[in-house]
Amino acid sequence: MGVEAYVVGGYVRDHYLRRPSTDIDVVVVGSGIALAEALARELHTKLSVFKTFGTAMLRCHGVEVEFVGARKESYSHDSRKPHVEEGTLEDDQLRRDFTINALAWSLNGEHFGELVDPFEGMYDLEDGIIRTPCDPDITFSDDPLRMMRAVRFASQLGFQIEEETFDAIKRNAARISIVSKERIITELNKIVASPVPSIGFELLELTGLLALIFPEMHRLCGVERRGNHAHKDNFIHTLKVLDNVARRSEDLWLRWAAVMHDIAKPLTKAYDPKIGWSFHGHETLGSKMVPTLFRQLKLPLNEHMKFVRKMVFLHLRPIILSEDLVTDSAVRRLLFEAGDDVESLMILCEADITSGNDAKVKRYLANFELVRRKMKDLEERDRVRNFQPPITGELIMETYGIRPCRTIGDIKEIIKNAILDGEIPNDYDAAFALMEKLAAERGLVRVAAADSRPSGDVPDEENIASEKAATGETTAAETAAQTASEPESESAENSAE
Repeated sequence: MGVEAYVVGGYVRDHYLRRPSTDIDVVVVGSGIALAEALARELHTKLSVFKTFGTAMLRCHGVEVEFVGARKESYSHDSRKPHVEEGTLEDDQLRRDFTINALAWSLNGEHFGELVDPFEGMYDLEDGIIRTPCDPDITFSDDPLRMMRAVRFASQLGFQIEEETFDAIKRNAARISIVSKERIITELNKIVASPVPSIGFELLELTGLLALIFPEMHRLCGVERRGNHAHKDNFIHTLKVLDNVARRSEDLWLRWAAVMHDIAKPLTKAYDPKIGWSFHGHETLGSKMVPTLFRQLKLPLNEHMKFVRKMVFLHLRPIILSEDLVTDSAVRRLLFEAGDDVESLMILCEADITSGNDAKVKRYLANFELVRRKMKDLEERDRVRNFQPPITGELIMETYGIRPCRTIGDIKEIIKNAILDGEIPNDYDAAFALMEKLAAERGLVRVAAADSRPSGDVPDEENIASEKAATGETTAAETAAQTASEPESESAENSAE
């Protein structure tokens, strides 16, 4: 077609880094859409055209190829949306964020496969350097999201940000205010998901970006000392926990739980001259903060948020268990409240052991192994994970001819606790017998024979919902998010962490 075309950016970079990539960006000196249309006809594949942006995209054999015309850009001070004009390949490379992303391969004739590298990006790639192709103040002022991208690439690739580029981020940090939170959280999620996420968060803090995009995490920084008492730096501790989790799990939301597990410590910090610093109730307040933080950061307000909230609320429970005598009752309650997320909780709690004392770490991890074995034994025997108490409010009302009232909730709660404490087995007959005893103590009289198992062992969702509404009952997860746990032993918490 007589046009110049080049593969440019991430696909070229990742080829030299030996990172898999299925996204190819093609810059055309001329009409990118026209070349894309011709290729789509050749490959007999569907083409998506975005005329507003002058781009087109097709997919073939699992590879996504996007075409755009070479362009040069200019910006106004209050927007990161550029004014775009047609340009040369050099213009297009100059507008790229970093030298390692300005690498290009020729797709034309005798120059096919030739590397075009006007800003010595290959040297930066070999040296592990993040650097802008032109004046970094202009680069970051024009599009402040590039500051987040610099930190993200450093975290993902383990690269260093070049000194002048780093200083320019510090000078322009306040410009991040014109970037949408949706774009910021996309980069922040990639930092959290990176191999060593602490690299990214350390850079966000050092550049001043963290205080602007996630002030609650910034407030974890620092150590306060009074007399001989000083608490640890909770920001550094949080990053250690996050890296520990990252070594064992790629679950983005478990990593976010690590980020937020101590988020309420600045708000619960208290000093006692006799015992030093304490953070009593930080897990309870932290769990209540999670929905607000997810909303502020534009994270999803769905089951992922509920999972993080649960992890934050429960993160001290196994630590306390490992300090004290591990009772069957305590382990049953942990299984009941954690449900199917108990393994994730144990990963988080084991990651939370960041003491510099190796003997202490080994002792805690050995105790955690004891907790794990006890959970396995009790789960096989008692089936308490995610269990529904055998006696429903509906059955109590039918048996004793009563309307919804507080007594129904009281009876159900006592039966549930009796099962969790091991006072009765987790089966219908034992629970029904205890119900009869409790009802008699409260002066309730049976109005009909109801001593056989009702049809269907587990009530359907509609009955559960109506029953909860009638008795004011909440689920275990809702209870966990709404009620405070017993204050933990500060010595246990501090020595563990």
